[in-house]
Amino acid sequence: IVDHNVPSDSPKTAASQKKMRDFAKEHNIDFWEGKGVCHQVMIENYVRPGELIFGADSHTCSYGALGAFGTGVGCTDFLYGMVTGTSWVLVPESVKFNLTGKLPEGVYARDLILTIIGEIGANGCNYQAMEFTGEGAKTLSISDRMALCNMAVYHSDPDAVYAREYTFDLSKVRPVVAKPDFVDNVVPAEEACGIEINEAFLGSCNNGRIEDLRVGAEIIKGKKVAEGVRFLVVPASQTIYRQALKEGLIDTFMEAGAIVMNPNCSVCWGSCQGVIGENEVLISTGTRNFKGRAGHPSSK
Repeated sequence: IVDHNVPSDSPKTAASQKKMRDFAKEHNIDFWEGKGVCHQVMIENYVRPGELIFGADSHTCSYGALGAFGTGVGCTDFLYGMVTGTSWVLVPESVKFNLTGKLPEGVYARDLILTIIGEIGANGCNYQAMEFTGEGAKTLSISDRMALCNMAVYHSDPDAVYAREYTFDLSKVRPVVAKPDFVDNVVPAEEACGIEINEAFLGSCNNGRIEDLRVGAEIIKGKKVAEGVRFLVVPASQTIYRQALKEGLIDTFMEAGAIVMNPNCSVCWGSCQGVIGENEVLISTGTRNFKGRAGHPSSK
């Protein structure tokens, strides 16, 4: 599944994608190009509960939303798995997250996972599986669960022995943001009010689904993107894009002055679309906020 730098942005990228295209054709492998971000495409077409899935991307853990065990691996491990059909994995410990209550209006699963990361730290569950359970978990939609699992590694096992347990009351979760340059630098959203931005991004494998586009369209309907600000909207898949067209969401965004892009990793990847310049500020639904992630090292 080609989703970074799509369409290709340089001769080097074009050569790499041609190798992938030719390899897939030679070995009769499904090849997806221009259809969206790989994790969204996988969940829409392939992932099933109970499967073990390796992917050469850290957000492969998204598949936990459907009860599969997905994890990212390095290129060497991925190649070895492709060639031999086998791999070696240390069975991870489980960490239990008891969810109670229900998210308030205007608070979303992204706020929840950032709140969790802010409390336990970005390295709080290294090589461990996170299990989300409780009555609160039952209130979360598949899209919500994908947002949770996209930034974690999900696991469910009725016989698990837990290394640790946490409890989060969803009714007490508030809107939050992750400030530069670390995903666990989480603060209440009101602390970021008043910060001038140069660009905004709505999309990615975490927040590019139809539910996210509906929220974004509702907020911006009847308004205009501020002078000097770019607003990029990028549906996570072609399926979502077409649904957004049917619902009139794309019209709403474009009437407001947004730039609607083809389904791909886009700004989240930081090298092909909406790259930000020196000292520019981006507000983003992308998955990472590391230094230089979206462009110039001085950007935020």
